[in-house]
Amino acid sequence: MPAYWIGHVTISDPTAYEAYRQTNAAAFAKYGARFLVRGGAQDVVEGVVRPRTVVIEFADLKAAQECYHSPEYQAAKDLRDGVSLADLCIVEGYL
Repeated sequence: MPAYWIGHVTISDPTAYEAYRQTNAAAFAKYGARFLVRGGAQDVVEGVVRPRTVVIEFADLKAAQECYHSPEYQAAKDLRDGVSLADLCIVEGYL
């Protein structure tokens, strides 16, 4: 069953955030991630959401969790910390 990272992000330094985007590609390739949503226009119709939404699909929950905890992703996350604020959850999909 697929699993997803669902993230809501506020970027304070777009130039520095670009380094994170370039670095995270190694982890995402290793774990077969596929972007379904990556910062497109959004219409918040209820509640409060950060300005950027990201949805990344993985083959299963194990791959999604392993990607997040991998040394490759944690190295990328170190670049993101301090230049953005994020709310991120890993959720199992439904078939």
